[in-house]
Amino acid sequence: MSTQLKKGVLEMVVLSKIAEQDRYGYDIYQDISHNMAISESTIYPILRKLTKDGLTETYLRESSEGPPRKYFRITPRGQTRLSGLRKDWQKFQRVVNIMIRSDRYE
Repeated sequence: MSTQLKKGVLEMVVLSKIAEQDRYGYDIYQDISHNMAISESTIYPILRKLTKDGLTETYLRESSEGPPRKYFRITPRGQTRLSGLRKDWQKFQRVVNIMIRSDRYE
């Protein structure tokens, strides 16, 4: 998958993962990287932006494996944004699929 295409959908993917349940950064990275080739350093700027924009909020939770972890949870504003992103994605996907159908050009 192209880097530019990934950049365009990662905000939606990260928000979707946080909407499923509160998550910490490395956990989000691991989940996404099972399906999409990304580097760990890609996730953290997105998480900072989501928090700065009020789409997520953070809290610390103790960890049995070391220091407390910073968890992210989606805010009501984030839920609204995610809903809009999903609608935009579905519309975009339908349009692109129509435009690239090979039988249109045969």
